[in-house]
Amino acid sequence: MSGPESASITFRPAVIADLPAVAEFLKSCGLPAQDLTPEILAGFELAFSAEGRLVGQVGLEAFGDIGLLRSLAVVPELRELGLGEQLVMRGEAAARRAGLSAVYLLTTTAAEYFRRRTYADVPRENVPTAIAAHAQFRSLCPSSAQCLVRRLP
Repeated sequence: MSGPESASITFRPAVIADLPAVAEFLKSCGLPAQDLTPEILAGFELAFSAEGRLVGQVGLEAFGDIGLLRSLAVVPELRELGLGEQLVMRGEAAARRAGLSAVYLLTTTAAEYFRRRTYADVPRENVPTAIAAHAQFRSLCPSSAQCLVRRLP
């Protein structure tokens, strides 16, 4: 993001008090929230407008040395301005700090975006067991969702 929009966005890790707002935000963006728990929420990074409104988020769940990048969402009026990019970078940075070697994700709308960020398509049957067993993969995301992976340097 550049210009006045970027100066008015602040980021912070989610806290337990954010759980209802994050769940509602996910639902409003058409993303699953049924599996959201305080433990999962601890891996979320939130973006807020100058007025304190939740305008974007991304989550990271770690399973050993791999992770699931999940729940990336930005309010419609701020899409195409780079906020999603900032959130993905924050999620990937958190994965690197945690020592993860790769992050996986499912998407129904952003596969091309992630491919441009060096994510590669991976058949669902080829994902590690810990990721394949996740509710996002088993039941929450539609079978039409594309699975991608990024190996982290």
